Amino acid sequence: MDCRSLRPEATDAYSTAVCTRWYSTPHWPNKLPPPIYVAESQDYTSVVPSPGPKVKFAVKSNLLYDAALTPNLGIEAEFGDCWSVSADWMCAWWGKRNVHRFWRVYGGELELRRWWHSQAGEMSLTGHHAGVYCQMLTYDLGFGSRGYQGDRWSHAVGLSYGYSLPLGRYFNIDFSIGIGCLWGEYKKYHIEDNCYVWRSTNNRRWFGPTKAEVSIVYVIG
Repeated sequence: MDCRSLRPEATDAYSTAVCTRWYSTPHWPNKLPPPIYVAESQDYTSVVPSPGPKVKFAVKSNLLYDAALTPNLGIEAEFGDCWSVSADWMCAWWGKRNVHRFWRVYGGELELRRWWHSQAGEMSLTGHHAGVYCQMLTYDLGFGSRGYQGDRWSHAVGLSYGYSLPLGRYFNIDFSIGIGCLWGEYKKYHIEDNCYVWRSTNNRRWFGPTKAEVSIVYVIG
């Protein structure tokens, strides 16, 4: 078939050559080539989700309790940009029965803190902080001829304020004081003929300082 019968405008040499080449192609006999669709270029930017906030942990020990022969250990976790939660536990079980001296204390504390960093990029768990805390403890304190025993849990709640000073890349020292309310039941006893004699049972109600802390802190991560 003459291509000029299909395309009358193909009269010059170039058009005749192109037309002849189309119809000589074995894939599309007697047909025009199929249309080619070219997609418009689009700029797709891959979105990589940013990692979530990294939680840092710290272990600490209150040097004031250590000085009072009360071993203690705490752990604190930082979350968000300015919040942390901590849990502490202490336990002392000393005594000399022959002289009737006892120093037995154990209990714990939970605290939620809000931090204020003095500058951007400041180290974790440093700067000013304020918090709310709760405590519980039992005790048996004997001083020769008399003693005080809180064999049931005493409780305390309060507000705290402090400042944590960096000592290096991983170590801080934390100063804190708390004021709140403490309540609980305790027993008074004394020694007679090498026996512990109960004298009275009392309820303690106290409002004032219930927390003091000078802690060495090791930051993990």
